[in-house]
Order: sequence, then C-alpha cells, then structure tokens
Amino acid sequence: MMDALKKQMCEYFVGKESVAENVLICLLAGGHLLLEDVPGVGKTTLARILAKSMECDFGRIQFTPDTLPGDVVGTSVYNAKTGEFTYREGAVMHQILLADEINRTSPKTQASLLEAMAEGSVTVDGKTYPLPQPFMVIATQNPVEFLGTYPLPEAQMDRFMMRLSVGYPEASEEFRLARNFLSGKTVEGVTGVCKAEDILKMRESVEKVTLSDGVVRYVQDIVRLTREEKSFVLGASPRAMLALLRASQAKAYLSGRDFVKPDDVKAVAVIVLHHRLTLTPEAKIRKEEVDRLLKELILKAKVPME
Repeated sequence: MMDALKKQMCEYFVGKESVAENVLICLLAGGHLLLEDVPGVGKTTLARILAKSMECDFGRIQFTPDTLPGDVVGTSVYNAKTGEFTYREGAVMHQILLADEINRTSPKTQASLLEAMAEGSVTVDGKTYPLPQPFMVIATQNPVEFLGTYPLPEAQMDRFMMRLSVGYPEASEEFRLARNFLSGKTVEGVTGVCKAEDILKMRESVEKVTLSDGVVRYVQDIVRLTREEKSFVLGASPRAMLALLRASQAKAYLSGRDFVKPDDVKAVAVIVLHHRLTLTPEAKIRKEEVDRLLKELILKAKVPME
C-alpha cells in the first residue's frame, strides 16, 4: 500500500522521489512538516496530492499579517435563538492542513497551532475539541523574502518533525512536468490509494518497529554531540531525540523491515535536526553550514556493531 502511495505521489509530483519518500516517513511517524523553498516549486501541490491519495480531508489557510487565532482554531458564536454559544470550526479541523506562508502571520496566530500540533486538539473558551485523525500540518515558508515576515521562534520550529526543501527539478524531469501540464494531467486526476484508517493502522505498526539499545544510544549520542558543538547556540532537544527515533522507525518500515538499522538513523538525521539548530554569530561570520556540521557530528557518533 505504501509502495502504491509513493508511486502515485511521484507520478504527479514529478522528479522528487526523495522528497515524496520523506513526506511519507513524516506522515507514518505522526509528525508535522515544514516546507521551506522558493515560490512555484510545488509545495501546495505536494500537500494536495498527499491528501487526495489517502482520501483525507484537506484544508488550506493562507496566513497574512491580519490572520487571527480564531481563523485557525475556530470561535464560539452566540446563537440568539437558543441563548447558547456554539463552536464554529476553524481551518485546523481538517486531516491534512496546509498552513501556507506561515511566517507571514503574527507570532500570536502562529502560536495558535502549537496545541493542535502537540496534542491533536484545540481549546476554545475552555472547551477542548479533538482533531480528525490522522492529523498533519504541512507548513510552507519562503526563505528569500524578509519584508512583512515573522520568523518562527525556536519553540515552534521544534514542533515540526522535519524540514524539507523541494528544490528545482532536473531538466529531464522539468520537461516531463511540462508534458503532463499540457496533456491535462493535474492534481484533480489523483485517485485514492488508501484511506485514513489504513494510515492509522500503519502508524501503529511503525510504533512496533524494533529499536535496539545500541541504536537508541546511537541516536542519543548524535543529539548529545549537537549540544556540545560550540558553533550551535542551542543543541537538539529531548523532543528532537524522540522525533529522530520515531522517524527512524518509519524509515525502516517504509524499507520493509521490522527493525531499525544505523543507516535508517543517518538517512533522516539531517532533515529531522537541521531546523532545530541555530548557528552562533561567530559561526555565521565563518560561513559555517548547519548541514555540514551535522554530517560531521553524525560521523563522530559511535555506530553500534550488533
């Protein structure tokens, strides 16, 4: 089923098989995804393809400076006939939520997503409402525009399991993309490969993938090295370690195994940890790169031999 889902995503999201695979890993691990890239590379298309392939409810909210928290989580509206307040759902009440240009809205509105991402529910006027499952936030932000943007604080960046960059397609894939467009092969043609219930069952299977003590210590060692690296202001948090463990399980599951290998950890470590680490001013002056430093730290970590 996952192979069929991946095949369909790659058929409509041309030229980015690795991106599609990482999105599925994040989905199976129960995480949320941050897509950071230039406009027009298919970030919104990717989210729509994923939702339609799983026959899940899809919602999209375009963040602007005047977007309010109530637009996201919903509000209580007074009903004059009954004399009671009724809950009017916000954009968050969808299984797959595309938070478009999340860095264009105020920190107060950004923070309205925190409870939904962490707890799978929202609280409005003291009453808690569960979100439909599986629930996944796919947020996008543009890295090249700075005017009118509000950078995500570290606390919210830490809620995203992964940060991915789509990038431009290769020349041959871009030609294929053009032919698909001219022939009318669009997102509207995507058919359901599985259902929401199937994803929930697969998430349960992912949680049962075996993690040996050696692999857990390997992940712990990588996280510890990020905290000791002097080029980082902050190291990876315990939440980051748990996210890396779960993502490694999902990677192993997607590879058809019921146990995690160190190679699974290496495959997802950079995309899970990158956005949680901030360079010191001195490191920025030296033109250090987070990805390069992370890869060096991963090589330093002691690989389990069993």
